[in-house]
Amino acid sequence: MKHSAVHLAAFVSTLLAASALAAEAATPETAYASIAQLQQRMDAGTLDSRQLTQALLDRIQRIDRSGPTLRAVIESNPEALALAGALDTKRTKAHGPLYGIPVLLKDNIDTGDRMLTTAGSLALIDAPAPRDAGLVERLRKAGALVLGKTNLSEWANFRSNHASSGWSGRGGQTKNPYVLDRNPCGSSAGSAAAVAAGLATAAIGSETDGSIICPAAMNGIVGIKPTLGLVSRSGIVPISHSQDTAGPMARSVADAAALLTVIAGSDPRDPATAEADRHATDYTKFLDPNGLRGKRIGVVRQLAGAEPNADRVLEQAIALMKAQGAIIVDPVKLPHLAELGEPEMTVLLYDFKHDIDAYLANRRGLKARTLADLVAFNQAHAGEEMPWFGQELFEQAEKKGPLSDKAYTDALAKAKRLSGPEGIDAALQAQHLDALLAPSWGPAFMTDPVLGDHIVSGDPTVGGASQPAAVAGYPSITVPAGFAHGLPVGIVLFGAKWSEPALISIAYGFEQHAGAWQPPQFLETVGGKPVATGKRP
Repeated sequence: MKHSAVHLAAFVSTLLAASALAAEAATPETAYASIAQLQQRMDAGTLDSRQLTQALLDRIQRIDRSGPTLRAVIESNPEALALAGALDTKRTKAHGPLYGIPVLLKDNIDTGDRMLTTAGSLALIDAPAPRDAGLVERLRKAGALVLGKTNLSEWANFRSNHASSGWSGRGGQTKNPYVLDRNPCGSSAGSAAAVAAGLATAAIGSETDGSIICPAAMNGIVGIKPTLGLVSRSGIVPISHSQDTAGPMARSVADAAALLTVIAGSDPRDPATAEADRHATDYTKFLDPNGLRGKRIGVVRQLAGAEPNADRVLEQAIALMKAQGAIIVDPVKLPHLAELGEPEMTVLLYDFKHDIDAYLANRRGLKARTLADLVAFNQAHAGEEMPWFGQELFEQAEKKGPLSDKAYTDALAKAKRLSGPEGIDAALQAQHLDALLAPSWGPAFMTDPVLGDHIVSGDPTVGGASQPAAVAGYPSITVPAGFAHGLPVGIVLFGAKWSEPALISIAYGFEQHAGAWQPPQFLETVGGKPVATGKRP
């Protein structure tokens, strides 16, 4: 009897301890904790990966699928808790920074598990991908936990010029957690909204032109678009091998740097990454609070002047940078900026037809095998796939010829030359600059499925502040810099190929002194009331 009582007391004690840990894990402080803070708690034994994972799954249920109903997470990993438990069992003191940390992946990134990879399209729901994308292999090797997939602008916003960012046939419309009737921007809308709302510690997005920078800025988080070829694209639903890259999205520069450190590197499945191992490094080494001191930063006024709130935040950022010892060169002319749009679109249309056919050829179990099949699928399922906008970009791409066409090779050479050597490189070299600076975008616009996106950026005629670095394949990073009527506004820094260390150092130095990040309030509209979250399950 006494023996049983002892066991009962121990069992009750264990239950109470587990309950206390679960309660701690469910707090907003944990939901918004940094990677380093979470590791400290797990090392101290006051939190483990399974409890953290359960807390985030509960939060997804309360915020993403009820209450504000963000629709940021398109699918949770059904094996998440089991995987987290296994990681806890194997945890040692000699672990990396991502060990046991839940990460969300954009739903165009393959996972060789029970989750689907669909790019938001119902055309790809027949079967999961056969194996992990290259970057997912790296995440798992580092002990990161794949928590689920995030919603996105369907086909990474390359189906129609009139799309509503953050909408997909599979996932519906993602909302901006700061103000729910505002748009999260695309196409990594779900990744940005989920991180901003504390549904995961960090996420992976992807960008062809603006799809990391814009949603990160409009959801008040940090986004890094790496140098093309630093991060593998193998196993990622493509638009263009000439511009596509995946990248980290997080609430802080430190967390984004930690994530980039893990996913950067060469991959034999992606020839573009041949040089990556020579440049990949531990990017957390460049987290210098004095990272602005002595840096020469050029202000690209051509990318400002279109939106007064963005301009106001830019001026405040410039003043802070000067105060922290940066040398500001203002203005700096970025040559050929207005000439990039036409050759870029030609390249993307050609690349998409070639690259999507190659991707589909390796996806077993799908009925759609070509771009022509996707066009036919959308026509046959127009009520589900095209209730708001069409597929004119698909149709234009389908008419393109092979990548040996002179129209393609000329456009590619022109786009790369004007954006890189004669664009960003020329501007940097003329003034001996470390980086270029512009507003990321203006505050988030209203979601409008009827007319599509209302994007105001540095110059809407040339594709915004993301375009030069995107076309060149050079790195850029957006950092929260202020607010306008409750909506986040960011600044973007971009520079030469492989200049991630300098950009991270500058961005971190700015972030540490700006202190601009604030958690979202889930307002129903600008100036409105917060929407209550759902009940705990």
